[in-house]
Amino acid sequence: MAQHRPHVRPDLSEAQWQSQVIQLAKLRGWAYYHTVDSRKSNRGFPDLVLVRERVIYAELKTQNGRVRPEQKDWKDLLELAGQEVYLWRPSDVEQVDLVLAIREAPGPWNPTEGAE
Repeated sequence: MAQHRPHVRPDLSEAQWQSQVIQLAKLRGWAYYHTVDSRKSNRGFPDLVLVRERVIYAELKTQNGRVRPEQKDWKDLLELAGQEVYLWRPSDVEQVDLVLAIREAPGPWNPTEGAE
């Protein structure tokens, strides 16, 4: 049986890219949440929350889309809390598929790991 390989399309709009990520997530058995009208939510919160045996927060951008300061702040806060957070662009589609294929949760985050 041939293995599915996602197709890289760097010209996707953010909505098209989000649709592709959601499709990949569903194929891999993930539940997802996306705030439909983010104008009434806290600014900068990641576009997708994906849940299976672990939780992933994903900020999605077009190939050349800029990350706003509020988005970086949320990414930093979530990472500080030990969460799995990604910034994904259309050229990252193969990495997205690999991350979503991982079955086990990553090991616990250790803030002192690698510290001098």
